[in-house]
Amino acid sequence: MDTIVTAILLGIVEGLTEFLPVSSTGHLILATELFGYDAHQWAMFNVVIQLGAILAVVVQYWRTFWAVGMGLLKLNPMSLRFLRNLLTAFIPSAVLGLALKKYIDVLLGSPAVVCWALIVGGIAILFIEKRAKTGELTGIGELPVRQALGVGLAQCLAMVPGVSRSGATIMGALAMGIERRTAAEFSFFLAIPTMLGATTLELLDNRDAVMAGTMGVGWTEIAIGFAVSFVVALAVIRMFVAYVSRSGFKPFAWYRIVAGSVALIWLGLR
Repeated sequence: MDTIVTAILLGIVEGLTEFLPVSSTGHLILATELFGYDAHQWAMFNVVIQLGAILAVVVQYWRTFWAVGMGLLKLNPMSLRFLRNLLTAFIPSAVLGLALKKYIDVLLGSPAVVCWALIVGGIAILFIEKRAKTGELTGIGELPVRQALGVGLAQCLAMVPGVSRSGATIMGALAMGIERRTAAEFSFFLAIPTMLGATTLELLDNRDAVMAGTMGVGWTEIAIGFAVSFVVALAVIRMFVAYVSRSGFKPFAWYRIVAGSVALIWLGLR
């Protein structure tokens, strides 16, 4: 397949799935099997284009970030709690991610793990949606630090490819009584330090290849994938928050179960 076409397709996959509770990493791994491209060659690409999706969060919520930034300069209590909660939620995945990176890299090469994680995660979403109390805690700056830590610990589950970082954090938040919209937005904001950290670590691990220009794919493909993931993710964020506020997460759970089952059967028949 032409590298430009592959870059566009992967950018679409990343943009569509980064903030939905369906696992962007899992879908990129399955896309490797479906499209038949060299996963090692595109490994750096798959990490870097996530920054396009992260930029979509910054653009969509720039007013929130501006207000928090101005509030921090004035030592506004709500802004300080917003930053405290974001950092508290980020720390668990940062620590475990560094400690378990080599084991995570092994799992990233297993499409079967992705399939089972999609199925089990879908069942977990159905279970949590049915039993979670009506959300009462609203506003990231209003959350107690223990809830922020709980969301951060839930995010660690996403180190298993196919679990979904957004799905783990949103479901963790719902289980602790945080209402749907706030849970989704907390997941979006938490993605920023988490994915920036993951990308920085990947670039440092491959700095020799970056400096030599031997990353597997060129900067043109990376730029295209980045731009496509940004545009698609921006549209997804706007629609997703409105949708889950009204309808919840069950459709995404059923999608995970069906997609994981179909992919598992397909892998077995190859």
